[in-house]
Amino acid sequence: MLVDREPTPVTVTTQPRAAYIHVPFCAHRCGYCNFTLVARRDDLIETYLAALACELQALGQPREVETLFIGGGTPTHLEPAQLERLLMLVRQWFPLAAGYEFSVEANPIDITSERVGVLKAHGVNRVSLGAQSFSPDKLRLLERDHTPEQIRTAIELLRPVVHSVSLDLIFAAPGETLPEWQADVEQALALRPDHLSTYGLTFERGTTFYGRKLRHELLAVDEETEAAMYEFALERLPAAGLAQYEVSNFARPGYECRHNEVYWAADEYFAAGPGAARYVAGTRQVNHRSVSTWIKRVLEGHSPVAEEETLDAEDRAREALAIGLRRVAGVDVARFAERFGFNVEALMARDLARYRDLGLLAIEHGALRLTRRGLLLADTVCGSIVRQ
Repeated sequence: MLVDREPTPVTVTTQPRAAYIHVPFCAHRCGYCNFTLVARRDDLIETYLAALACELQALGQPREVETLFIGGGTPTHLEPAQLERLLMLVRQWFPLAAGYEFSVEANPIDITSERVGVLKAHGVNRVSLGAQSFSPDKLRLLERDHTPEQIRTAIELLRPVVHSVSLDLIFAAPGETLPEWQADVEQALALRPDHLSTYGLTFERGTTFYGRKLRHELLAVDEETEAAMYEFALERLPAAGLAQYEVSNFARPGYECRHNEVYWAADEYFAAGPGAARYVAGTRQVNHRSVSTWIKRVLEGHSPVAEEETLDAEDRAREALAIGLRRVAGVDVARFAERFGFNVEALMARDLARYRDLGLLAIEHGALRLTRRGLLLADTVCGSIVRQ
């Protein structure tokens, strides 16, 4: 639902313990990316920081959080002085509780000693590096601006400073073979990351890759090969000590991303910045995706919100079930019913038996979870729950 209203202080009945800040700046837009960002518009950074300060003032007072995540875009694209101002501003409005997790997404090419010093000074203890690949040819295809060596250098700089270093990898790039993906995984493991995320390449509408696919300039990897790549990750990463805890995420014990766990648990969270989505007091809001529109509206004293939705009890339960099933541990059936007031069996009356018969879902030790085969079809299974 589109909304247009004056900003008011956020009123919360249950205090969210997590916050997300979106930084929309990148040196360039990669061909597969459909995130909210602007490339080569560093002239907007100062205005963005001013607008972010205005939006955060709507909180009315600082809100202590246990997890804080700054994503993008590329937060580390900011110059060190700008990055420092960003972190100071965010910490002002979201003071960190004891035992906090403070994550920042980063591009390997941006990780310098000076920026690492800024991250350390402001308490960042987890960095997620957008490595994507260790193959120079694949990096060029994906239109990334870093080299494999810059990934290694970034990790060397971060290791002594942050508690957790995470790597993102993309598989099923056009023309990629299973052995090439296996080599990518092995090179990542050689760096001993604490956390690793693996994402199959998708051709999102509106991206240049989508247009190139339509023109037959790029050919998607066949489903059988893509499935084999994912299954290799399912085998190899746990064998190397990185246990799978979500469809796309693997971590050493104790290094799971606590902020993302907030989303998968259907808990509430604050958010600010262009395109940022928040869930507070039972209502979901999404800010304007256009960076210039978001800046203009906030600085003129208008609401940054473009869409707003308050889910009814059943829709909230369906969404929580769909999201929760992405976790390898699945959904505790009894706790789910107690929290949301709906039985899993009732919500999935149409598909539960069928998915169990197909070997996609199982109920074990009181938890409904995706099977090994179900993980391969997670989007289909989880999506059907919301659409019923």
